[in-house]
Amino acid sequence: MTRPLRIIGVPMDLGADRRGVDMGPSAIRYAGLDRQLTDLDYDPTDVGDLTVARPEVGDPDAVTPETGRAKYVAEVRDVCTRLADEVADTLEEGAFPLVLGGDHSIAIGSVNGSARDADVGVVWFDAHADFNTPATTPSGNVHGMPVAAFLGEGEFADTDWAEAGVKEENVALVGIRSIDETEREALRDTDVSVFTMSDIDERGITEVTEDALDVASDGTDGIHVSLDLDWLDPNEAPGVGTPVRGGVTYREAHAALERTARRDVRSMEVVEVNPILDRSNRTAELAVELAASGLGKRII
Repeated sequence: MTRPLRIIGVPMDLGADRRGVDMGPSAIRYAGLDRQLTDLDYDPTDVGDLTVARPEVGDPDAVTPETGRAKYVAEVRDVCTRLADEVADTLEEGAFPLVLGGDHSIAIGSVNGSARDADVGVVWFDAHADFNTPATTPSGNVHGMPVAAFLGEGEFADTDWAEAGVKEENVALVGIRSIDETEREALRDTDVSVFTMSDIDERGITEVTEDALDVASDGTDGIHVSLDLDWLDPNEAPGVGTPVRGGVTYREAHAALERTARRDVRSMEVVEVNPILDRSNRTAELAVELAASGLGKRII
């Protein structure tokens, strides 16, 4: 039997400081996503893209006590609120939500939707910790804040659009190698599990991934998987806005997502593909391959 799956595009680059990731959903679709999903016995329905305000018509400097120095936060809040509704409705209708970004700030909406009526753990494959708040951010870019946001840190506490009710002890960050000092200090005071690239070097990708999945699945109803393509080394994924040298390899990434597919994954997003910076849509094609591995594709 085929399993229903809903593709939700979120062409947003308001949370980043480099234009281009708004074209990520189109690039991923063009790379053959629908065909891969069909081959995996999913029944994909593409609901198109959420409407997102252009940076030219937004206000990056609108500041409130809640938003602090976060740029375009009113526009990000609007998109994430609508995305949360879309993800929650998808799950309620028995389909799997696959969200295509867009910058990583959209994860605030994805996680909130997935956790609306369930206890959810999160596995965060990323080069960055994304644990800044409006008060601590050095850049003001919301794509550096989503983990702090859905955990209700700082100015995000008690917000009806950001804090998702996810427990810190059910969040695992995997492959981290670029972290601000304020993020480092803040994370040390939480129960969030952080697995760095050094952990992967020392212990191997499969062991680290299994530990992360154990963290996210402990006492939860399922796992939300967030895949930022800058998690990979830039030699593998050149088309990302914030590349960091020393990331995971092609095979390490597939091994991690293949392990992930064996667990109870209830929702997934693939973000930060920037076609402007890519080479022949290589990064989007890799995004499709990794999504397929995360949804059950095997070599044999």
